[in-house]
Amino acid sequence: MTKSRWQATDSDIKAIVAGRHSDPFGVLGLHEVDGAWVARTFIPHAESVSARTMDNRILGELEPRGDGFFEGIVKLNKLQPVNYHARNEGGEWNVLDPYSFGPVLGPMDDYYIGEGSHLRLFDKLGAHAMEFEGVNGTHFAVWAPNARRVSVVGPFNEWDGRRHPMRVRINTGVWEVFVPNVGPGEVYKYEIVGPDGKLRPLKADPFARQSELRPKTASVVADPRPFEWTDAKYMKDRAKVDWRRKPVSIYEVHLGSWRRRADGGFMSYEQLAEQLIPYAADSGFTHIELLPITEHPFDPSWGYQPTGLYAPTARFGDPRGFAHFVDKAHAAGLGVILDWVPAHFPTDEHGLARFDGTALYEHLDPRKGYHPDWNTAIYNFGRKEVVSFLVNNALYWLEAFHLDGLRVDAVASMLYLDYSRQPGQWIPNQFGGNHNLEAVDFLKRVNTEAYRLHPGVMMIAEESTSWSGVSAPADKGGLGFGFKWNMGFMNDTLRYMSRDPVHRKYHHHDMTFAALYGYSENFILPLSHDEVVHGKGTLLSKMGGDDWGQFAGLRAYYGFMWGWPGKKLLFMGQEFAQREEWNEAKGLDWWLLDAPAHEGIRRLVTDLNALYRELPALHARDNEPEGFEWLIGNDHNNSVFAWARKAPGEHPVVVISNMTPAPRENYRVPMPLAGRWVERLNTDAGWYGGTNKGNQGRVLAKASEVEGLGPYADLYLPPMSTLYLKYDPA
Repeated sequence: MTKSRWQATDSDIKAIVAGRHSDPFGVLGLHEVDGAWVARTFIPHAESVSARTMDNRILGELEPRGDGFFEGIVKLNKLQPVNYHARNEGGEWNVLDPYSFGPVLGPMDDYYIGEGSHLRLFDKLGAHAMEFEGVNGTHFAVWAPNARRVSVVGPFNEWDGRRHPMRVRINTGVWEVFVPNVGPGEVYKYEIVGPDGKLRPLKADPFARQSELRPKTASVVADPRPFEWTDAKYMKDRAKVDWRRKPVSIYEVHLGSWRRRADGGFMSYEQLAEQLIPYAADSGFTHIELLPITEHPFDPSWGYQPTGLYAPTARFGDPRGFAHFVDKAHAAGLGVILDWVPAHFPTDEHGLARFDGTALYEHLDPRKGYHPDWNTAIYNFGRKEVVSFLVNNALYWLEAFHLDGLRVDAVASMLYLDYSRQPGQWIPNQFGGNHNLEAVDFLKRVNTEAYRLHPGVMMIAEESTSWSGVSAPADKGGLGFGFKWNMGFMNDTLRYMSRDPVHRKYHHHDMTFAALYGYSENFILPLSHDEVVHGKGTLLSKMGGDDWGQFAGLRAYYGFMWGWPGKKLLFMGQEFAQREEWNEAKGLDWWLLDAPAHEGIRRLVTDLNALYRELPALHARDNEPEGFEWLIGNDHNNSVFAWARKAPGEHPVVVISNMTPAPRENYRVPMPLAGRWVERLNTDAGWYGGTNKGNQGRVLAKASEVEGLGPYADLYLPPMSTLYLKYDPA
């Protein structure tokens, strides 16, 4: 055999050295040529290289071909891992050949990836530390179908994209390589040569399970050891729950500003587990909802512009720390909901934008692919690989971190092609309409898969329009969410409460209008972070009147909301009447709890949560009209509202709100039943900072002497207050 038969061609060598070869696995590594085995490697800085077995037996000396490229015949009779011993004037080192390993992905992965039906992409793509063919290392895989070359780079190869170019799987556009001796904690990015032959900015891994702390932007190989969960009973019980008929009271939290360390730094996931979880549980909430903790580069985005959709943000620790947080929440009986952002993504150069040199994850046409409100890119929901990326992401959070639900952000922006666009700035769908049919299909699919694979979770839509069937089952024509935020209730009632009490009688309908559509969806009543930023003030400052009136109004309003049909959500700080607008750069003003008025609000929210959870009449039919009956809905002049809440086999509860500072004596209220009623909660109680006026703890409802009229009670309605009366036949 002549020497030329087994040697690489000059053009192959030049392409490898330049990092431009389209098939590095066809050149590097082990190759059988005319019955002999040839080893080839590219090791910059090396002056001589010998090939050895894993147990250091010499297989042969390699010949230098220039610029760090070496090759030679080796004494082998089969394909196996090869270790190269390199030398130069500065010393010696070993390089375990990544090109002597076979592919990790298989034909079934190709099939399901190509079909767009792979539901475990997070186990296949990204970086996975593993033992492969008897060697420890990390398998890297990334989707970049239009790239000419993709390499994984990091400190392990001096960020040199020529060192670890990847193998492309032609049918799927997925590139992969197993890199030996790279393990958990290693940082990396992808170096991509686009279809135009130009290098792209280094890209973070779309499937990275861990990221560097900002302002650094590299991905991190995550610890592959499984977390030891202790919530098996909680998860088993959760799978049987129908949340429509259970109490749901959500505490919405931004982890970076709930509380800060004494030095002003972020608390860790473990510290938050120690402090936030007991606080939320003691306050009577059933769930904590986290503003997005998916990795994001810019603190003031609050997480709504994520660049690492699979990675819990490094601001508070590593993925195991977040798993610990969720596990402790479940131990305390608290569910954890994640705010999830599949509507758009930022255009930071290390992120998804023009990932392989083309509009890969986003639409190329800015009329479909650019979001004018947020200066972000919009996912191409018509591309099966993009839909798979997002569906798998939702399933990843639910599975890997045992999350109890996802609140899907900005659903309205996904549903409408003309969202925030003027005529001529958007492209109609195939039927000439403004509905994004591809986004509709995506939402149906992600909801269907989430509920199928993880029974007992909640999929929640932040959707601000009158789109029909948001929380209807997908197989019945709906979008398949479990719940929808009731933005109308929030807007109408806060507008009413912001008015001077003397003017409220002219706007009575703002408080009653929600009853007309209250059962068209499964609603959550949100008082969210959006209401206490950007100059909107706080909930306390929104209340009309003087300081006394604002505190009394907030107490009465909370009482109204907790008695109204629908699940509850309250943003952090509003449970003790934070006076300053929320600022993500600092912790809440916890010192306010030293003031009786603020402590009174906190006590009230705690008691409202306890009452809501205790009495099935207040929650079992939150989303069904049979659970609500107006008693007084049209007393405009007195600004009084009264209704009954009911549940099968349970005693009814009557809720009465007086939204003026004028007390009402001997105020007659129709009652569902004659007999004794216990005053279970009075927002004007001295315990909450009120005037401590009421009905001495009980009320007697009398049968009417007028034929055809039902029972009634004559009550004292304290100023600016809400009362809860529970029927007590004993």
